[in-house]
Amino acid sequence: MTTRYLNDKKAYGQFVKQHRPARTIFRNTIRAYMVGGAICVVGQVVQNLFIHYGHFSIKDAGNPTVAVMILMAVILTGLGVYDKFANWAGAGSAVPVTGFANTMASAAMEYKSEGFISGIGSNMFKLAGPVVVYGVVSAFFISLIRYLVTHY
Repeated sequence: MTTRYLNDKKAYGQFVKQHRPARTIFRNTIRAYMVGGAICVVGQVVQNLFIHYGHFSIKDAGNPTVAVMILMAVILTGLGVYDKFANWAGAGSAVPVTGFANTMASAAMEYKSEGFISGIGSNMFKLAGPVVVYGVVSAFFISLIRYLVTHY
């Protein structure tokens, strides 16, 4: 980049506009929707396996299903597959519980060289911590609203 772009804001803006990749919002939205749905279909298949072969009730099959989905996401993250998949899939891979497991496992792998306490323990929730906080706070307020609506 020449100094011409550094000194002229208008020229720099034009330069950036010319070199910025085109946004494919429609394609990315469809891809995210399809991938998120596919992950949920895999979860439903796992749950059906627990119900059919493990003789779990529908209610009781939920917890082991979530555990299997988390385990699959962590294994795929450890093998380096989930990150490539998430890069292609976009937001569709981040929304289900597998996306949360991926953020936790990625952070743990990144900071493992610093030790268990100061590395993994203190850095694992930097990415996933806000999700936990907002989830708990949102659940509290929704529960409070439900309580007020049903009791008053």
